[in-house]
Amino acid sequence: MARHADRISLTGLTFIGRHGVLPAERSLGQRFVVDVTLECDTTAAGQSDDLAHTIDYSAVYEIVREIVTGPPRNLIESVAAAIADETLRTQSRASAVTVRVAKPDVRLGDSVHAVASVEIRRER
Repeated sequence: MARHADRISLTGLTFIGRHGVLPAERSLGQRFVVDVTLECDTTAAGQSDDLAHTIDYSAVYEIVREIVTGPPRNLIESVAAAIADETLRTQSRASAVTVRVAKPDVRLGDSVHAVASVEIRRER
């Protein structure tokens, strides 16, 4: 599939998940903030004003929600990869996807104000 400069983004999707390697992360849960950017050709959608000619971002939202609130994973890298893989699998109009998963309020040493995040890009 050709690369396109067009992008559709969902930013700041926030859910409670139970991902992490520490027992407290799994038992208590914590906030995860996800941004997803899909690269695609929106020419037909722009001309037709028809949802069938673009990516239905409500479907992408559901993918993110199901993965973040679903079974626990140890690493946010795994969460991001699952979102990217499922998005590309189900969204045939997307030529690439960038996923950023952030875990705010991470406890690192004496601080609980740190943010840990990972950003990955996958393409067809």
